Amino acid sequence: MAAGTRNPAKIEGIRRAFERLGYGAAVDARPVETGLPDQPVGLSQVIRGAVLRAAGAWSEGYSYGVGVEAGLVGMPGTISGYVDVEACAVVDAGGRVSLGFSPAFEFPTVPVLRAVRGLAAEMEDEMVRLSGRAGLADREGGIGFLTRGAVVRPQLTEYAVLMAMVPRIRPWLYGKLPSVEEVLRNISID
Repeated sequence: MAAGTRNPAKIEGIRRAFERLGYGAAVDARPVETGLPDQPVGLSQVIRGAVLRAAGAWSEGYSYGVGVEAGLVGMPGTISGYVDVEACAVVDAGGRVSLGFSPAFEFPTVPVLRAVRGLAAEMEDEMVRLSGRAGLADREGGIGFLTRGAVVRPQLTEYAVLMAMVPRIRPWLYGKLPSVEEVLRNISID
């Protein structure tokens, strides 16, 4: 499969998910520009980023194009008002999309507010500043720092990919998957 990322933690999570499902574990990592902010805010931006990455990664000769986008999503009842979640889009040769999501968690309030207000390029930049760990996004991610390694970024990506594959594992239980165009047309940017 082809993946719309060069992030080693995401690549590892994608590899693990496809390996668990019995597919070949080779991942052809490709950079894909989405035109979205470095720090997506809102579920629409997170989904749009994942779909654009998957569609941009797929090319002839691959079963799937995989896109993973992490971002802040408004969540009532949380301390900061936001949770971080990874969306995964899987696109096949027919241009059909399936979506899945990782578990969501809260980053500390000050970094979230800095990111939401545009004072930081990405949450991971804020977490590097907070933790003092350079390269955090490419290894354990902010979640690794926050959980003292109990959960790491490749795990979040792995779960997002596995959830995106659910309709493909038992396709007879699902209707026709939407096209890339249908998904993008039905997402409103918030």
